[in-house]
Amino acid sequence: MHVAFVHRRGFGQFAALASHLAETGHDVSLISETVDRRIPSVRVIRHRVEPGPRADNQMARHLGIPDHHIRIGHRVAETFDAMARHGEKPDIVIGHIGWGSMMFVKDVLPRVPAIGYCEFFYRAEGADVGFAPDDVPDLETRKRLRLRNTAQLLSLDAIDGGISPTRWQKSLYPAQARQRIAVCHEGVDTQRFRPDRDAALKFPDGRVLKPGGPPIITFVARDLEPYRGFPQALAAAANVIRKNSDAIFVFVGGDGVSYGTPPPGGGTWKQALLAEHDIPADRIFFPGTISHDLLRRLYQISTAHIYLTYPFVLSWSVIEAMSCGALIIGSDTAPVQEIIRSGQNGLLVPFYDTDALTEAILDVLREPAKFLPMRIAARRTIEQNFRLMDCIAKQKALINTVLKAA
Repeated sequence: MHVAFVHRRGFGQFAALASHLAETGHDVSLISETVDRRIPSVRVIRHRVEPGPRADNQMARHLGIPDHHIRIGHRVAETFDAMARHGEKPDIVIGHIGWGSMMFVKDVLPRVPAIGYCEFFYRAEGADVGFAPDDVPDLETRKRLRLRNTAQLLSLDAIDGGISPTRWQKSLYPAQARQRIAVCHEGVDTQRFRPDRDAALKFPDGRVLKPGGPPIITFVARDLEPYRGFPQALAAAANVIRKNSDAIFVFVGGDGVSYGTPPPGGGTWKQALLAEHDIPADRIFFPGTISHDLLRRLYQISTAHIYLTYPFVLSWSVIEAMSCGALIIGSDTAPVQEIIRSGQNGLLVPFYDTDALTEAILDVLREPAKFLPMRIAARRTIEQNFRLMDCIAKQKALINTVLKAA
């Protein structure tokens, strides 16, 4: 069977499934703009990178993103057309529908089954937009959000099935589309991401962090920004450090903005927020973006792991941290509530309540042993619902169902 994956930015959510299919004898291809990694026996076919959306006038601000997505869709369609003309037509296509990549797949390959990865459907209410107290979407914002879903709506009309990583993310899609969307996370390698009392992490200054030493509070995000609660986490760190003489905070993430907007005064959110807090440099680390292996060790030595997020895409980081037995102190937002029951397999606090976050961290620091059952329950949650091979088995079952129905 020839399986073709489509993702604008490399393998992304398809990495484990693509690797497994290639290892078990299937012909696997990736059609993409860029490559985030190489997987043995998987052929990567890159199409031309389209310049981003224009926003030089009001109409361009409305139509820039749909236009960009259409151009990406055309590039993917051209790629599949060339493959078909050279006798390399796939048996099934699996692709992310968020950037237009899947928009024309069924036009160029009308009899090839297609499965869409349904990650996030934009809405003016009930998700990230309008969540912040000062964020009241106006009419222009609402119109732009509706147009931003153009590629997804066209793709949903054509694909034979869909897949979302969580129930909440699926719930954002239109009701008529949800009937064809299965829920299955990509999964986590629970053998690799597991508790390890002997784990240690050495920083460039020579300091070694490990269990049994100073308590370590961790925070991980692609970028340190408001969407993932960095302002509240940093403020809580300043509060905790004033009341606890030992705790060390490690904030992992880049200085860019993946979601939302830059700080009003320019620069990075880290620079802007550190200027508001007096935090001793030896009590807080900003290692930037680190390798997956170092992340794993960080989760393993964590006394408590802060995971705050707007109602948005659930991060892989929280799943991996729970698999390592980390104690999660999360926000009581919908994506987190789906996997954490406060007081059972972690703790939840209101997203904007810095005092509640501070007290939760201090409570853990006062009696860390009291929270051991929650750590065990967190690990069990992942083993029962997110084990990699179980998730791959569900994905393969969906593939077989779609193929049989074609």
